[in-house]
Amino acid sequence: MTTMIIFLSLLLNFLSCVQSEEVTLIQPEAENGHPGGSMRLTCKTSGFDLDSYAMSWVRQVPGQGLEWIVYYYGSYSNDYAPAIKDRFTASIDTSNNIFALEMKSLKIEDTAIYYCARVIVGTVGYIQDWDLGLEPLIFGAGTQLTVEPGQKSIVKPKLSAFYPPKSSSEDAVQAAVCLASDFLPKDIMLQLALGDKPNA
Repeated sequence: MTTMIIFLSLLLNFLSCVQSEEVTLIQPEAENGHPGGSMRLTCKTSGFDLDSYAMSWVRQVPGQGLEWIVYYYGSYSNDYAPAIKDRFTASIDTSNNIFALEMKSLKIEDTAIYYCARVIVGTVGYIQDWDLGLEPLIFGAGTQLTVEPGQKSIVKPKLSAFYPPKSSSEDAVQAAVCLASDFLPKDIMLQLALGDKPNA
C-alpha cells in the first residue's frame, strides 16, 4: 500500500511538471538582408506539440501596425498576404521544433520586426476557430529584419587641390580647397597636411 501511494505521488508530480512546462517561442534578435536576396527566419518552439497548433508570422513595418502575413495550418493548407505571396514560404521542422519562414526576392519594404505566433490549442484549426477563446495567442519576442543595399567595394577618392593665389598682404585670409570625388563608402574624413603635420 505504501509503495502504491509513493508511486501515485511520483506520477502526479511528473504529470504536473509536464503540464506546467512553459511555452516558449525563441527568435533571433536581428537579421540583415539585401534587395533581391534570400533569408530564413526561424522560431524555436518548446512546451507544446508543434504539429497540433496552427502557427502564424506577423510583421510590423516601422511606423505601422501589425500585419498578419502567414496563417500556417499545415503543409496541406496555409494563407499568405498578397504582399509576400509567392516570395515567402512557411514550414515546420517537427524533429527540431522549428517554425520557419523562407524569404526570397527581398525588398527594402520588407524591413520590419517579424513575430512568430502560436495560434490555437488542440488540432490544427482555421481562422474561424480563433474566436473560441480556448487559449490566448502566444508571440515570440520578434526578429528585426533590415533589408538594405549591400556594401560595395571600397573605392579610394580622387583628390584635387586648389590653392589661392599669392597675396602681397600679410593680413589677407586665404583658403585652400581639396575636392574628393568618385569614392565609396560616402562617409570619409579628410585631413589637411601642413608640412609634415596633418591637421583635421
